[in-house]
Amino acid sequence: MFVRSRYLAPLVFICLLACGSMAQNPIDPLKDLDFSRTSLKPIQIQKLEMYELKLLRGIIFGRHGRVFKDNEIKLYLEEQPWYKANPDFKNSMLNDMERRNLDLIRIAEAAKHETIQPGDMRYWRDRQITLRKLGKHSGAEWKVLLAEVEAIHGKRFDDEPWLQQYFEERYWYFPNDKYDSKKLSVIERKNLQMLSDAQKKQRNVALLPGDMEFFEDRAVTEQMLHGLSLHELRLLRNEIYARHGRMFRAEWLQQYFFFQPWYAPDENFKDEQLSGNDKLNVETIVKYENKIHQELSTTPITRALLEGLFIEDASQMRQEIYARHGKVFKEPWLQKYFSSFDWYKADPNFTEASLTEVEKKNIATIAAYE
Repeated sequence: MFVRSRYLAPLVFICLLACGSMAQNPIDPLKDLDFSRTSLKPIQIQKLEMYELKLLRGIIFGRHGRVFKDNEIKLYLEEQPWYKANPDFKNSMLNDMERRNLDLIRIAEAAKHETIQPGDMRYWRDRQITLRKLGKHSGAEWKVLLAEVEAIHGKRFDDEPWLQQYFEERYWYFPNDKYDSKKLSVIERKNLQMLSDAQKKQRNVALLPGDMEFFEDRAVTEQMLHGLSLHELRLLRNEIYARHGRMFRAEWLQQYFFFQPWYAPDENFKDEQLSGNDKLNVETIVKYENKIHQELSTTPITRALLEGLFIEDASQMRQEIYARHGKVFKEPWLQKYFSSFDWYKADPNFTEASLTEVEKKNIATIAAYE
């Protein structure tokens, strides 16, 4: 029952969209407004739910043909007869009235968030963040939240191109070469300190699964992958494909991505279609994963590296240490698996005496995890 019920939420939303003609959507009275000339009033949106605010925001952008990655907004816009997708959309197409309307909506969304999210910091410009509102975030999200406090005032982030590009894609961002951090208010300084302290208390990694949204047009570096488990690296790598709609043979991967709000399965997507930074990022992650495996004989591993791995994968990793010495395996499937690697050279004379102390410790660590 539990597994089946988890599938109901996405299906319910799709049904609501499909059955829109049966009951008036609360945003229906607003969706036909000319937001380029009409100013929204707070009273018009104060009773809207989170998903309704999101759709309303989508309408304003959608009038210019913006193509959304968010599946809910995308599905909604594609049902509107006036919507014409424009892959060349730019924020510069928005006029001042539309920006003010978007500001009103985004502030309303931020006010409803249980914990702060990237994009909320303008709401918190004159409000002090509380411990309850901090929530938990990945390394990239903390980076964005901290930078956003200053990006609101136009700070540039040229030393981190991905971050600079991220803000350049926000409709509200206007770079200011004369930005001065001394002009931050007392509340903004306190919020920066609060965010910084919280980041240090949580796990110190630059990326986590779910963060590839920030890197669809940016390069991931090996340094950003430090501290991730092999399980997380696998999710991160497959997330790049998932964001293009890839359907997975592995049931656990298909189920994992099914519950991501941005995932839109596309049976026509082929892996070879991957290009640009997406392809480079997959190669970077694969290279880093291979490096971890190659260093099994020379570098001690930690339980944190193994966290999340299925027992079968952990067992296979433990056997790999033996395989790198040429062990011949009795199990045909295991022998066939390792024989597929260029580095494997069968050695009928292999004995465990050839294992190094590091390898013995790594075998023990993996066995304990299993």
